[in-house]
Amino acid sequence: MKKTVDLIPLFKQFIRDSETGKRLKKNGNRITSGTIDNYRYVLHNLIEFSSSCDFDLRICDVQKLTKREFESEKNYWKKFYRKFSDFMYKKGCYDNYVGSNMKQIRTFFNYLKNEKHFNTGDFHKLLYVRKEEVDILVISPEQLKFLIHNKEFETILTPPEKRIKDIFVFGCTTGLRFSDIFLLTTKNFEMQNGDWYLKVKSKKTKAYSSIKLPGYAVNIYQKYKSKSAKITLFTPITLYTFNKTLKSIGEKANFTAPIEFSRERQGKTYTVYKNTLKKPERFCDKMSSHMMRRTAITTLLILGMPEHLVRTISGHSANSNSFYRYVHFAQSYVDKEIEKIHDKLETYD
Repeated sequence: MKKTVDLIPLFKQFIRDSETGKRLKKNGNRITSGTIDNYRYVLHNLIEFSSSCDFDLRICDVQKLTKREFESEKNYWKKFYRKFSDFMYKKGCYDNYVGSNMKQIRTFFNYLKNEKHFNTGDFHKLLYVRKEEVDILVISPEQLKFLIHNKEFETILTPPEKRIKDIFVFGCTTGLRFSDIFLLTTKNFEMQNGDWYLKVKSKKTKAYSSIKLPGYAVNIYQKYKSKSAKITLFTPITLYTFNKTLKSIGEKANFTAPIEFSRERQGKTYTVYKNTLKKPERFCDKMSSHMMRRTAITTLLILGMPEHLVRTISGHSANSNSFYRYVHFAQSYVDKEIEKIHDKLETYD
């Protein structure tokens, strides 16, 4: 009879080893707090799944299995994949999140095999990782110019909204991640030959970048800089508050055009609605911190900057799949603008 071991305690150990630095990335760096949070979400889902579906989560050493037991174990993990996927989809999750959970579980199995020398076999390869192409939402160059330059609009904003608008504009210009923006101090800013540069090292990728700042970004820096190099440029704010306030700013700016947002579940596309009447959401309702980096990258591409230079600024590697999503999106934007010109040329008055 095959001997099994409870999976949940081992998964908790996997998280502890990641937290303490006992388990590291392949390049020797520590696992980021964001990744560890993702592990915790997976653990929560596994515990909920096991309880709700009365599914016993366990593993066993395949080296000690007979041929019949090996086939039984293979069928167990096929069954787990099917039932866990169904459980997540019934909760309303989409392909990217379900796929992310499967990817983290596969990482856990590799940890058991490579670091704990627990031979679980290759059954984790049965856990197919689904992916979906989520729509990229960015503000247009015209909308960005409005936020930067419209002084009349500035007068209707509250002080907290003005501050978050400035941070948003700064992020849309520099392409920094939300977490990196709130680490900036005066040490990150340097003047060379009369021009200001932002020099940063990404917290996520550890990549260095030097970004020449336009006048309006320099004005934002001058407005918020502290005399002490130890004090961050922007006072920290919760992501929830930032996104909530940003939606209010978008509404006041009349960024209210209806948009349809689609997601995929088991490969099928669904239009996402936030209301029971199934009315399309407004653009301002989808505004969030993620737009800053996406807007910066796509704006540079749309306005004609070569891809390799944009990658230098954004910190993407030369073969980054995620970067080419921005390239594709930017090309689609350019195509639509060209079509507008073509339409005008097609008619003769």
